[in-house]
Amino acid sequence: MTDIQAASLEGSDDGQKKQGTRVFKKSSPNSKITVYLGKRDFIDYLSHIDPIDGVVLVDPEYLKERKVYAHVLAAFRYGREDLDVLGLTFRKDLYLATAQVWPPIEEQKKPLTRLQERLMKKLGPNAFPFFFELPSSSPASVTLQPAPGDTGKPCGVDYELKTYVADGPDDKPHKRNSIQLAIRKLTYAPEEPAPQPSAEAVKEFMMSSGNLRLEATLDKEKYYHGESITVNVLVDNNTSKTVKKVKISVRQYADICLFSTAQYKCVVAELESEEGFPILASQTGFCKVYTLTPLLNNNRDKRGLALDGKLKHEDTNLASSTILRDASQKENLGIVVQYKVKVRLILGFGSSDLSVELPFTLTHPKPAESPPPSRPTSALKGAVPLSGANAPIDTNLIQLETDANDSGGHRDEDFIFEDFARLRLKGHEGDDTEA
Repeated sequence: MTDIQAASLEGSDDGQKKQGTRVFKKSSPNSKITVYLGKRDFIDYLSHIDPIDGVVLVDPEYLKERKVYAHVLAAFRYGREDLDVLGLTFRKDLYLATAQVWPPIEEQKKPLTRLQERLMKKLGPNAFPFFFELPSSSPASVTLQPAPGDTGKPCGVDYELKTYVADGPDDKPHKRNSIQLAIRKLTYAPEEPAPQPSAEAVKEFMMSSGNLRLEATLDKEKYYHGESITVNVLVDNNTSKTVKKVKISVRQYADICLFSTAQYKCVVAELESEEGFPILASQTGFCKVYTLTPLLNNNRDKRGLALDGKLKHEDTNLASSTILRDASQKENLGIVVQYKVKVRLILGFGSSDLSVELPFTLTHPKPAESPPPSRPTSALKGAVPLSGANAPIDTNLIQLETDANDSGGHRDEDFIFEDFARLRLKGHEGDDTEA
């Protein structure tokens, strides 16, 4: 399988050190077509979605009368590929778009993005652009964590960008002249004020006067990956019962929307505390603050846990909360992810427990500036980058950029080519699965 290379197209900044614009490059096995893509993460800002824009370099002499097509497919895979038999696949296609790249169709031409202009100028007359706009109803990339030892593609919703040579768009492409590139769609939550999640429960007991009151509050409604969640717990015990301890957990709920909806829940952070307990009969005014941090690093052994879409040999994080624009469109999303904090008071023998649940949103921070997709690359200089020291813990950034002076790459005018294989994890050198 052809390795991916990361190339950087540099732009000077008044004599200062040049900073490169990362460009992914992948060639077909016969090297007759090559795809250039500016990124593999495409962000849904809720107001707009990053377009999938790139360039295909072709060999016209090899193509002759054939055409070059690009397509984007979002599919929900709910079974292993090696179980596909008799033409039946454990896969549900959620979104598909196809475009003819070469020869270009005049009526379908769109204005070039700044990245496409620079690439086409560099690559010459045999470079042709492609451009896809994902609809607002398209699903986010979600991977279900496989069990140790599982092989092949994990279950979940994934995106694939395929470029291939064929006589028609519906012809089956050959591996030697086709390119498959895994991409993903992520969502940033809007920066909107929201009330603090709060819940209250009151319980009365037979043979006991008074009631037991539990109130729990979160410090905010929206949390970014890697942030700690602060839970404020208040208890008033006006009964003759004794409260022994408190258990607090962060739970992930994943609705699998196929032919029918099934819900799976998984605890991603929990604590149990007896500090300040027991709360004796007629004791009121108990108040304490607890902190939990849901992280993937503490949950890597849990099969079926929903994660943000995972690219080959790269780490990711817990799946972000799904933001539903239209509840009637749940089936088109494949997997709907939600989070809740559960606070549970443990009482003595013979008494049922008292609990409350507080829903919240787990997401990525939205950049301070998010220009619409039609703006050129040069307009993005003021945007806040997501890499470096300011990146939140447990994020899903693609770690392919290296110093321009890295001796592992070789300079070719404005480009710096970086072999993707250099960055593979040890033990995966022979892995030929799709990148």
